[in-house]
Amino acid sequence: MTYRVCFVCTGNICRSPMAEYVFRARVAEAGLEEHVEIDSAGTGGWHEGEPADPRTVAVLHDHGYDCDHIARQFQPSWFARLDLVIALDAGHLRALRRLAPTEADARKIRLLRAYAHTSPGSPAPDEPPAGGDDLDVPDPYYGGLDGFEECLEMVEEASTGLLAAVREHLEGRAA
Repeated sequence: MTYRVCFVCTGNICRSPMAEYVFRARVAEAGLEEHVEIDSAGTGGWHEGEPADPRTVAVLHDHGYDCDHIARQFQPSWFARLDLVIALDAGHLRALRRLAPTEADARKIRLLRAYAHTSPGSPAPDEPPAGGDDLDVPDPYYGGLDGFEECLEMVEEASTGLLAAVREHLEGRAA
């Protein structure tokens, strides 16, 4: 059984490729690369065919991650083959829900940082919890390298909980 995950941000050159390659590394470390397919895309096609932002690549490489990425736009038809669609912020969550062909497809969409706030066995919320906790991974595109470092930190933190949820699903429990 293969579990398919797609990370989605705006243009697929900063946050979602970063999440894709960090999660690829986590999956490989767990020995699950034969059971989990990981991809990323953007809600828009502005950067289709382009490599990841050089700052994304630099930060990933500085922290020991590979990144060989070409941007593309998320397509509604992909929902049929995906098990989990991970939005990097609330705007992406809303855009993806509008694209979802069915309610079942809409239930596949989660915010990445929700996994930083869960323990193994608990479902990740698909909305920020009451109390105003912000689950967005801020877009680093218009800032400096420090924004990309902050983005990586958030992605790494959430990837641990996401891996636990995917592992549970693979073991026959709900993710």
